[in-house]
Amino acid sequence: MTIFAPLTGRGGAVTLVRLSGPRALAITAALAGALPKPRQAALRRLTHAGRALDEALITLFPAPHSFTGEDCAEFSLHGGRAVWAAVAAALTALGARPAEPGEFSRRALYNGKLDLLGAEAMADLIAAETEAQRALALETMHGLGAAIAGWRERLRQLIARQEALIDFPDEDLPPEVEAALLTGIAQLRDDMRAALSAAPAAERLREGLEFVILGAPNAGKSTLLNALAGDDIAIVSDLPGTTRDALGVRVDLGGVPVHLTDTAGLRDTTDQIEAEGVRRAHARAARADFLLLTAAPGETFPEAPPGTPHLRLRTKADLARSPDGDLSLSAKTGQGLAELRAALISAAHALTDTKGAAALARPRQVACARDAAQALTAALPLDDPELRGEELRMAAHALARLAGAIGVEDVLDAVFSSFCIGK
Repeated sequence: MTIFAPLTGRGGAVTLVRLSGPRALAITAALAGALPKPRQAALRRLTHAGRALDEALITLFPAPHSFTGEDCAEFSLHGGRAVWAAVAAALTALGARPAEPGEFSRRALYNGKLDLLGAEAMADLIAAETEAQRALALETMHGLGAAIAGWRERLRQLIARQEALIDFPDEDLPPEVEAALLTGIAQLRDDMRAALSAAPAAERLREGLEFVILGAPNAGKSTLLNALAGDDIAIVSDLPGTTRDALGVRVDLGGVPVHLTDTAGLRDTTDQIEAEGVRRAHARAARADFLLLTAAPGETFPEAPPGTPHLRLRTKADLARSPDGDLSLSAKTGQGLAELRAALISAAHALTDTKGAAALARPRQVACARDAAQALTAALPLDDPELRGEELRMAAHALARLAGAIGVEDVLDAVFSSFCIGK
């Protein structure tokens, strides 16, 4: 079936439309008459049923040299809604249908133009909000694919050596052959483990971090949130208990997406609504990636959950000086805010640093790599060549699932449902 969809958002000066499938070129000829040369844009008058539709630039991408691997045509239309509606109606009348979310990319996968890692990376690239997320998506698209291809090739060679030990047991192969095999298995396993250890940082970068501001009532939490966000997000008042729920804003800290959350002031209270806000503040703190523990001069800092990185911030430095704490600041005068922002950027980078390891950024990728590493670990102590060979084949199967070469039908719908229509 031939499908079509706009590749650009509505409301612009130009709407780019992609047509892909076995009748893409025939449908294009029916609308535009003479077809241009492949990959050379040409101006054509689009007509259907004796009615002019638009003046459009048309570019052809015959199979297999297209995004989907099928015959493709792209139309650069004028951006009016009426133009798009008329062209879409004509395409439908000529036998094409609107594409489903991710259908172009899915066809590219089936036609060998894209693997599952590339498809996932493309979705992440489209959704990237910050520079670091953009770089991670490109690293996944190219660097991770290359790393996994290297793992698969090394494993292929290991399996070949293991098969030699199985097929020629009476050939008195030197003991160095098996020793080299075991060393190769261990080294490959260790490389996968390094990637797995870096996966939480990559996943945090892909999903974004949560930094939570914690403190007693009137500690300056809401004022601090507004200062870091550069906007009036939270209501600021001298009345204790003004903030009763978690209130947050998305900020970019050195290219890392961070959800900065203000919380209710921590205190004992008989007010049921405020008490629920305090409970939610503690719950947010328990799952936060980083905590900003605030306290006004003379007040006690709240405790951070064990293992959660944090900064102790003495607020309201314009009113009184306090020697303790990691930083003294005044959101009113701006004192210490530049230093705080630099410290938060450093913390965000540290929490998302993959240390150069392969960027396994999705749970599916982590699960496949973990299965492969576990199979290699299970292979090492086995003396029986057949059993060891079976574990190596299980590792190869897991890596094939990771790259999307086999066994991916159950995850394709979940992957491509997150795509926009034009992809």
